[in-house]
Amino acid sequence: MSIVALIISYLCGAIPFSFLIPWSKGIDIRKTGSGNVGGTNVLRTLGPKWGSLSILLDILKAFIPILIIRLIFGVDSWITYLSLITLVLGHDYPIFLKFKGGKGVASTLGGYFALSPMLGVIFLLVWLPVELTTKYVSLSSLLGLLITAILGYFWDLKMGVTYTILFLLSLFKHRSNIKRLLSNSENKTDIIKILAKERKG
Repeated sequence: MSIVALIISYLCGAIPFSFLIPWSKGIDIRKTGSGNVGGTNVLRTLGPKWGSLSILLDILKAFIPILIIRLIFGVDSWITYLSLITLVLGHDYPIFLKFKGGKGVASTLGGYFALSPMLGVIFLLVWLPVELTTKYVSLSSLLGLLITAILGYFWDLKMGVTYTILFLLSLFKHRSNIKRLLSNSENKTDIIKILAKERKG
């Protein structure tokens, strides 16, 4: 039963919505923008409508299975937390795209809301003002993941350890972004500008 939960979690995480949605529009997201198979790149490429849908589906593909697994095994079970880690690994390294996926932030957030909604809210309260101020999605995401990982230890040791692992995984996936942040050459995403352009369109 535990192995089945882990396998299902990986396969759910490996569903590449941020590839499938642009692909349905005739666009290979891997060859567009940053080349990352993630909602932010879809947002930049196709605008807020399809970008938001990609992000939402990446959140739900974690929230729904992890919530079900939590109901089956309980919030105190290591299987529940290992399932979230496995799911995010599925997003980051999907078998359907030769193990080249996104950076797992949206899927991690979906897991937060399934296991500890308050930490999901805290992530957003960190992410939003940092992104609006700096326009750096990578920086706001990493800060949000770091703070929620630290706070996770105040909820439960398993949660703190799991969220720390997810932060470190995201840190590894963002290593090119970190280099660009340090060299002041990171891509900026002006969400307000994108939304305004969409309304004019």
